[in-house]
Amino acid sequence: MRLFRSVPYLCVSLLFGCLSADAPEPQALALAPAAQAPAPMPAAAVSADAPLAAATAEQPMNTESYDHLPETGFVAVADAPLSTFSVDVDTASYSNVRRMLAQGTPPPTGAVRIEELVNYFSYDYPQPAGDDPFAVYTEVAPAPWAPEHRLLHIGLQGRRIAPVAIPPRNLVFLIDVSGSMQGSAKLPLLKQSLAALIETLRPHDSVGIVVYAGASGVVLEPTAGDHKGRILDAIDDLAAGGSTNGGAGIELAYRLAQQARRPGSVNRVLLATDGDFNVGPSSHSALVELIEKKRETGVFLTVLGYGMGNYKDSTLERLADHGNGNYAYIDSLDEARKVLVEEGGANLVTIAKDVKIQLELNPARVGAYRLIGYENRRLTTRDFSDDRKDAGDIGAGHTVTALYELLSPAQAAALAPAERLKYQAPARVNPSAELATIKLRYKMPQGAISSLITRPVVDGEATATSDAFRFSAAVAAFGLLLRDSKYRGAASYAMVEALARDALGVDSNGHRGKFIELVRQARQVVPR
Repeated sequence: MRLFRSVPYLCVSLLFGCLSADAPEPQALALAPAAQAPAPMPAAAVSADAPLAAATAEQPMNTESYDHLPETGFVAVADAPLSTFSVDVDTASYSNVRRMLAQGTPPPTGAVRIEELVNYFSYDYPQPAGDDPFAVYTEVAPAPWAPEHRLLHIGLQGRRIAPVAIPPRNLVFLIDVSGSMQGSAKLPLLKQSLAALIETLRPHDSVGIVVYAGASGVVLEPTAGDHKGRILDAIDDLAAGGSTNGGAGIELAYRLAQQARRPGSVNRVLLATDGDFNVGPSSHSALVELIEKKRETGVFLTVLGYGMGNYKDSTLERLADHGNGNYAYIDSLDEARKVLVEEGGANLVTIAKDVKIQLELNPARVGAYRLIGYENRRLTTRDFSDDRKDAGDIGAGHTVTALYELLSPAQAAALAPAERLKYQAPARVNPSAELATIKLRYKMPQGAISSLITRPVVDGEATATSDAFRFSAAVAAFGLLLRDSKYRGAASYAMVEALARDALGVDSNGHRGKFIELVRQARQVVPR
């Protein structure tokens, strides 16, 4: 390819070592800065009712691990007209970054996954009108941090399900009770989190509980949702101690979920842990292989991360990615309620799996492009049509947002003039008014064959933008600042705050307003 140099994929995960991409990334204009190591965290008391303000005294040393995600630069459309990636509905990065900023600790680059910051928030996209489980929304306007560039906003809206229509839920809690889970920010907060979920159970739901430390065992056989007292007593009796054999617990939890399956039910294992597996199958390959095998049973996975100091973000993200699951970090009881109660339908009821997006750019309108975030969700072109290739899932009512920064052909040529080719004629360009075409593939939750959705993208040169466009752009710019991105352009905390404040919309749960508070906090901790 003529414009770019290749970028090796590095990682700093203490547990898994390096993870290679499925194929080389399209070569990019420039390299992103190396990830910072997490700074040591001060010791202080922790409250379960608010984001963690400081690390607990029980975890004085910081051994947290995050994958280093090299930032993707602009890619020439002439070299790579197709951009393919898996959707991502994880939100762990946002609440984990919030915890670090509350502690006064600059987050390491690998902890800042911009797509998870953006997708932490829901957006008011239209509901699907046809038979497809989700609707596709697009919008194009100037990029706030680089107004001479265009920003393409892609939104997916999962079909909402009324509470009375949610199928029976067969849930198995897989709870880490090892010694590393001691401390108020871990097992005590975990108990409170699950108790909030228990209050939402219906008589036809069921809950089983498996615990693991050095060994694993069933604490509660699958129990109907109208026996809340029995379930809560089992949770309240949990205590932490011992080593961490997560592999044995995973085996037992999936077995229990399969035994309790009923026709038409939602079947899910909820793994709650700090990710610090230290005995049993703890290597990258062993755990991923185990999770991949279990996903074939039709049981989905939710990963809930807790704690600090020894937190293994890189481990937990991979387990969720390979287990047809989603991943959230719980830094407070409020966050637990958001994930398990407020968004319980989206996080516990899957409506589409293996959802992939492929964007074909029109070289007559776009010279180069950059997908913001999703660095570890990129797929090869052939993966898009390969139904064997795993991808992300969408839950009931979920919204998924992706942003592309676009350069015109003239802007791209100014960055890197085209090389003259001796043996090839210049490609013929279709003079269409379309910027791009979006293609999506998805499977139904128990399906094996994917369906295809295709939508054109036209740049209407809109002067007014939606709240969804402006707020998602503000959150993306915030991520660019935290990562100290070389593509942040004119982004500043003042710009982020003004853009977000102008796009609060109907903030019924206060999440957007709290984002503005977080931006002000970041100004003090990570000055730019």
